[in-house]
Amino acid sequence: MLLLRSDFRYKDFGLLLLRIGIGTMFILHGWPKLAGGPERWAAIGQNMEFVGITFAPAFWGFMAGFAEVVGGLLLILGLFWRITCLLLLFTMIIATARHVAAGDGFGGYSHALEAAILFFSLFFIGPGKYSLDNKFFPTDKYRSRFSRIVV
Repeated sequence: MLLLRSDFRYKDFGLLLLRIGIGTMFILHGWPKLAGGPERWAAIGQNMEFVGITFAPAFWGFMAGFAEVVGGLLLILGLFWRITCLLLLFTMIIATARHVAAGDGFGGYSHALEAAILFFSLFFIGPGKYSLDNKFFPTDKYRSRFSRIVV
């Protein structure tokens, strides 16, 4: 049976679809935060108190929106993969902590927690073959012997 085979020839295409879908959703989710201006940034940035950071809430709120919008774009492109996944993971951990502390219940924090699990997993999986990271930063098996020489 074709569906039960462990031949995953299209995993890179699946990763591309996942990157496009999740990246687009994070751009759409983060844009209102960026467009909200300094008051909205400060309100969002106050959530950094959960990790002991109490200074510059507007900066941290802006960074949360920036991480979602630019991180979403970088996810789509598959560029700077591990840094992007770490920034989005951190953002989702803070969002989860905020919803848990507010007593929002599982329905309130499940989206942020699911996204945190996703970004933690994607950190290890990588962006796949159809990514800019694969083009600009190929693995050793795609490099020539001479490109490994450090001058």
